[in-house]
Amino acid sequence: MRAGKLAALALTGALTGCAVGPRYERPPVTAPAETRGQIGPVEAASLADQPWWEIFQDEALKSLLQQALENNYDVRTAVWRVEEYRARAGIARSAFFPQVNYQGQWSRQRFSDFSTGVSNSAAVNLYDVNLGLSWEIDLWGRVRRLSEGALARYLATEEVRRSVLLSVVSQVAQGYFELRQLDERLAIARRTTDAFQSTYDLFDRQLTGGIASQLELSRAEAALGTAAAAIPDLERQIVAQENLLSFLVGRNPGPIPRGAALTEQILPPAVPAGLPSALLERRPDVREVEQLLVAANADVGVAVANFFPTISLTAAFGGLSPEVSQLFQAGKAWSIAAGLTGPLFQGLRLKNQYDATQAQFQQARIQYESTVTNAFSEVSTALVAHEKLAEVEKQQARSVAAYKQAVEIANVRYIAGLSSYVEVLDSQQQLFPAENALAQTRFARLANFVVLYRALGGGWNIQDPTWKAATGSLSGAPSPPPATDGASSVPAPSPTPAPPVPRP
Repeated sequence: MRAGKLAALALTGALTGCAVGPRYERPPVTAPAETRGQIGPVEAASLADQPWWEIFQDEALKSLLQQALENNYDVRTAVWRVEEYRARAGIARSAFFPQVNYQGQWSRQRFSDFSTGVSNSAAVNLYDVNLGLSWEIDLWGRVRRLSEGALARYLATEEVRRSVLLSVVSQVAQGYFELRQLDERLAIARRTTDAFQSTYDLFDRQLTGGIASQLELSRAEAALGTAAAAIPDLERQIVAQENLLSFLVGRNPGPIPRGAALTEQILPPAVPAGLPSALLERRPDVREVEQLLVAANADVGVAVANFFPTISLTAAFGGLSPEVSQLFQAGKAWSIAAGLTGPLFQGLRLKNQYDATQAQFQQARIQYESTVTNAFSEVSTALVAHEKLAEVEKQQARSVAAYKQAVEIANVRYIAGLSSYVEVLDSQQQLFPAENALAQTRFARLANFVVLYRALGGGWNIQDPTWKAATGSLSGAPSPPPATDGASSVPAPSPTPAPPVPRP
């Protein structure tokens, strides 16, 4: 049954001039009608339509992103990986053309008198020049499928590069926001330490005067130590975060310039997510796995073509002569031949190769479906978090405002003699963690906004020249070398909303 199917495929390919093997079709996926967590009507516009330099308004952050896109090690590696697979695609494409080789040889020899029967035979110079040509006639499309698979893998590396660009933008933005959060918490710790220091000094004077107790002084000292201990720990974290950002921008460790404060960073109240089905065109990881699926489909076609004969043409032209002038006269020789080779008995090797490529295709298909489903999930999670974290920050700010008011009231009551200063100390102790929690919530909102931008495939329609105009040319990006072997080089693909799908 399988042999009959293969024979039918072969006959169809021979008659239509199309490569044998299955034609690629995008696997059907069920996209939700609307993204879970989306507020308001579903619109085609998306946050991902905007470039990063419009999303982030902090000038210091923009400068860091520029440096990262120029110097980041992962970006530079991804650029060279694209060039590697561009060359690999060119290698596969070269099989479409005849392979022409040349050979030249000179020798000087003298034969034994016993072998020639001539005494004192003279030495002989021999000049040998040959030009050979070989060409596989791609009747079954084996070469076409190999080229199709190599091209798809090259396009997949282009999507990987886009993923790296988006990942670097996300990492730098999140790292910068975390640095500003640490700065905010350090300011809170220093402000709280000063307040606790004043309280401790007051109780110490009162204890000396016999007004306060040792218990009150010990509690004040404990609160002071807790707040003061946070300062060097936060300073340590700030240096570590600055070093991380320095690495991301591709330079040695050093201080990082600051821009707007954590609370001054702009966050939109609502985020348009766009059509869920558009994620298939926007997300570089989805586009990457689809290109790998195209390559796996092409590998199946190669495995099918291996069942059938290979037809090749060979030609040779040259000369062998003791005189250079006679090489292409009396010494010339030429030949033309056509050959057909095919499998007869392979011990099920070809069948197992076909089964292996089919299994690899199914794995790639499942990976594609998994990546698409995960994309919908990531967008939904980030959208819900965007809304809920805004409410968390609102309530946390309410709590901080209440604690600040409590500190003021406790101070007024203490001055009026209506309460002890312990009430002031208790209010200050509750305000410190509340302010820290508010700063952490603000950072969580900013970090989630970056995650949402990345999950939506941010900047998907930004062409490379536009990116370079805003960020400078990528450091270390090579220019494709010109073709020197008679075959045209593989061009870089133009960014399009949907990934190109090679077809026979």
